[in-house]
Amino acid sequence: MKGHVNGLKKLVMEESPSAYYVHCFAHQLQLTLVAVAKENIDCAWFFGQLAYLLNVLGMSCKKISMLRVAQAEYMIEALKLGEIEIGQGLNQEMGLARPGDTRWGSHYKTVMHVMALYPSIKKVLSKIGKEYKGGESLGAQTMLQVFKSFEFVFMLHLMNEIFGYTNDLCNALQRRDQDIVNAMDLLEFTKVELDVLRNSGWGEFLQNVTRFCEKHKVEVVDMNEKYIPMQRDKKFYKNAINYHRFHADMFLGVIDRQLVELNNRFDEVSTELLRCMASFSPAKNFKAFNVEQLVKLAGFYPHDFEFEEKVQLPFQLNRYIEDVRKDENFKNLKSLAELSMMLVKTEKVLRYDIVYKLLKLVLVLPVATAGVERQMGQKFLNGCLITFIEREFFLQVKDEDIISQFQSMKDRKVTL
Repeated sequence: MKGHVNGLKKLVMEESPSAYYVHCFAHQLQLTLVAVAKENIDCAWFFGQLAYLLNVLGMSCKKISMLRVAQAEYMIEALKLGEIEIGQGLNQEMGLARPGDTRWGSHYKTVMHVMALYPSIKKVLSKIGKEYKGGESLGAQTMLQVFKSFEFVFMLHLMNEIFGYTNDLCNALQRRDQDIVNAMDLLEFTKVELDVLRNSGWGEFLQNVTRFCEKHKVEVVDMNEKYIPMQRDKKFYKNAINYHRFHADMFLGVIDRQLVELNNRFDEVSTELLRCMASFSPAKNFKAFNVEQLVKLAGFYPHDFEFEEKVQLPFQLNRYIEDVRKDENFKNLKSLAELSMMLVKTEKVLRYDIVYKLLKLVLVLPVATAGVERQMGQKFLNGCLITFIEREFFLQVKDEDIISQFQSMKDRKVTL
C-alpha cells in the first residue's frame, strides 16, 4: 500500500497531489519493535531462542500440563515463604502464546509470561530432558543450557524493559477514542523515557537482572572478565569484555536502535502535520488552539485553498475561537468528530466556511488507531478464504444469480 512506484499511495497521489500518507500509529509502533527484534543481532538471537523454547514446550498437551503443574507447585511454595501475595486477580494461570509481528503487544505478553514462569519452565525443561528420548530430550537439554545462561536472562529483562516503556503507547494508540493530541504526547513521552533509561538506567537495570539470577540460581558473569558467547563462535568476539558486550552492544545498542526506528517511522513531515492538526482539538476549552499552526496546516494543502481563502483564514480563525469558547454548546467537547458535528448542528459552518473546510481535511486522517483492521473478523476472513480455495466452483456461478441472492437477503434502496 505504501509503495512509491506502483502501490496504493502512488495511485492516490496521482489523483490528489495534496494527499498525505500517514501510516496507522499503532501499526508503525509495532513495526519499530519488530524491526529492532530482527535487525539487532542479539535481539535476533534472543527471539530465535524464544521461538525454539515455545516449540519445545508447546508441542503437546502433556507438556502444557507439566508446565501448569510445575507452576502450581511453585506458587504453593512461594505462598508458604511469603514471596507472593494472595488476592483477587492475583496469581492467575498463564500460558505461552507465540508472538506475531502484527499482533500488538503479543511479544510483550510472551516475554512477561516467560519471566513469570521462569522457575517452572526450567523445571519442565529439566524433566523433559531426563524422561523423554531422542530429539525431544536433546532439544530440551539444549534449550535448558541457554535458558539458564546469564545472556538469555539479561536479554529477557531488556526486552521486558523496552516493551514495558512502549506498551502504554501501544495500547493507547489502539483505543477507538484516542485523539491526535494524546497520540503525539504519548509518543514524545515514550522517547523521553527510553532516553532516560539509556543515560541513567544501566545501574538499576543490572541490579534487577543480578537479583533475578541469584534468586533462580543463574550464574552471574563478572563484567570485567572476557566475554564467552552463548551458541555463537568465539572468533566473532575475540578479546571482547563482558561490560562492553552487555552494556554497549546489548543495552545501549537495543535502546538506540529503538529510538532510531521510532524517529524514522514517525517521520518529520507526518509528525509536523499531526502537530498542526492537534491545534484543532476542542478538549479543555480549546486549550491546544494555535492560529499559526492551523495556518501552517492549510499550507500543507495548497491545491485546496484559494488565495483569498488563505488570506482570510487567520482572521476567520480568530473570530471562530472567540465564538466557540463563549458558546456553551462547545464546552464539553473532547474529539474533532464531536467538534465538526456541533459546528453543523449550530450552523456555524456557514459563518466559518474556511475553518470548516480545514477541519474536514483533518478528519480524513484517522491516524491514531487501526479500526479498519480490527473490523476484519474471523468470519469475514473465513468467507474470503473459502472463495479462494473453491475458486473453480465459484467461477461457474453466474453474476446474475449472485446479485439475485444478495438482493433477496435484505431490502435495498435501489435495484442492483
